[in-house]
Amino acid sequence: MVLVELVIKGISYSQAQSGAYALILKEVEGNRNLPVIIGAFEAQSIAIGLEKEINPPRPITHDLMAQCFERYKIVVKQIIIHKLVDGVFYSSLICERDEIEEIIDARTSDAVSLAIRFHAPIFTYENILAKAGYTEGKGENKGTGKTDEDWIKNFIQEQNPQKSMINDLPKVETNELKKLLASLVKKEDYEAAAKVRDELSKRGELDE
Repeated sequence: MVLVELVIKGISYSQAQSGAYALILKEVEGNRNLPVIIGAFEAQSIAIGLEKEINPPRPITHDLMAQCFERYKIVVKQIIIHKLVDGVFYSSLICERDEIEEIIDARTSDAVSLAIRFHAPIFTYENILAKAGYTEGKGENKGTGKTDEDWIKNFIQEQNPQKSMINDLPKVETNELKKLLASLVKKEDYEAAAKVRDELSKRGELDE
């Protein structure tokens, strides 16, 4: 499979959908963009990594990870966004220590944060970019007429049924809660998953 190199174009924030961020990655030799939904903390970490003049008084999580890697002479050589399932991107860190290469599974937002700190290139496969990417022209997606803002808005709207349940968990049937928990974990939305888990625990229905 063909690998395509990406660079960070920026982080898009939806004014219409509060709290929604998208990391926009752009192919180096082309005009396609790959948007990846990330959380507020991850957006902050990536922004701090990109802004060289910002030095937090104490290391944030990804700075600490980078320091630990460096202390034990582990180098992040590159990251690969290698899979897309149900809207969730899966990535790997390609690391090297003592000339031995290791592949470590990572969330895409974490992988990108570390790639920034190690000046490591970011790649994805052509089939992923063809499936989830879009070409932007004059602020609009040439294929669909959608901007980054539209893309985030549509993504959030797709999550609305789940958000409605999360906002009123006591009224949701136990079987639906279990399905919701599995879905949230799969999407790596651990904050919402914790709320569902707590509700199941109150009912004595939490699977061991």
